[in-house]
Amino acid sequence: MPKTKPIQVTKSFLPPIEEYTNLLQTVWDTQQLTNGGPLLLKLIDELKSFLSLPQLLVTTNGTLSLQLAIKALALTGDIITTPFSYIASSSSIVWEGCRPVFVDIEPDSWCIDAAKIEEAITAQTTAILATHVFGNPCDVATIKAIADKHNLKIIYDGAHAFGVQYLGESIFNFGDISICSFHATKIFHTAEGGCLITQDESLLKKLIWLHNLGHSGQEDFYGSGINAKATELQAAMGLAVLPYVNTLIECRKQRAIMYDALLKKSNLQHIQTREGASRNYAYYPVLFENKETMLTVKKALNQQQIFPRRYFYPSLNTVEYLKGKPMPIAEDVASRILCLPLYHDLELADITRISDIINALCDEELIQR
Repeated sequence: MPKTKPIQVTKSFLPPIEEYTNLLQTVWDTQQLTNGGPLLLKLIDELKSFLSLPQLLVTTNGTLSLQLAIKALALTGDIITTPFSYIASSSSIVWEGCRPVFVDIEPDSWCIDAAKIEEAITAQTTAILATHVFGNPCDVATIKAIADKHNLKIIYDGAHAFGVQYLGESIFNFGDISICSFHATKIFHTAEGGCLITQDESLLKKLIWLHNLGHSGQEDFYGSGINAKATELQAAMGLAVLPYVNTLIECRKQRAIMYDALLKKSNLQHIQTREGASRNYAYYPVLFENKETMLTVKKALNQQQIFPRRYFYPSLNTVEYLKGKPMPIAEDVASRILCLPLYHDLELADITRISDIINALCDEELIQR
């Protein structure tokens, strides 16, 4: 009997191999593997066009992009951030010698609650680092008003927000700096990678030398930097993947719609997309009535070789080295959330199977009550 192939929470899209290898011919022709080669320059141009951005900088991963953003803005002291995000949001703050100060999240969007930010500001606060959770935009207008009032910088972690539009423009146009991840699990990827976006040309120039070991030429230096350059091999993957992104989003959308229809009686809470925002269907998160039901469902799915994931768990304020205070909403959401499998070629029969398992166990929970 054939072994059941595991169904993971997501699956990397790989373009036709010949399309990737055709692009690699340029590498063999130029003998340039990194340091701003022609493929990387082409990818930057195509990303600017696709995302309707005036400028951006591609990096070797999204975490380095966060660290570079903090460094480029010369941040010190406290940075207000969200406890409901991937660890990189907070670990980058600590890595750069600053202190994360957590503010709880909105119960429906799961983004940082902008109404609670101001009360967390002290004389040591220098910035706000907020996450567009699952690509859902933060309350950028309120955050900007607070930052302007208190002379704070704004960094947006848009790791999941590739292609998202908000109020008619790219979500990456907000804040002093936005970052995105191009990790293999993302809708658009370069296997590993990321980018930085800022509308400030002088800040972009600073980011460019910071990400290239401080170089201002072969023998001169602007200052200290690190190596966060993307390679030509990464750029080739990005150029091969980018033409498929709209199709990938549409495939994910259709599967999310199917989940919505099949799970509508299971009393699950879904993320509330902020009005005026598009969706890229990067993930399919659901919130169960309680932690126990979620864990029961997760176990049952795992037994069928189906592996959803508890994004984002634990709530970051509970991570020991981050030394956060209690965040009731974030801790509650983190304890009950599960991201169900969602990717471009997930079999529709598997969506039905997953939904049937969830519906049966949620019905059983209701009967027991």
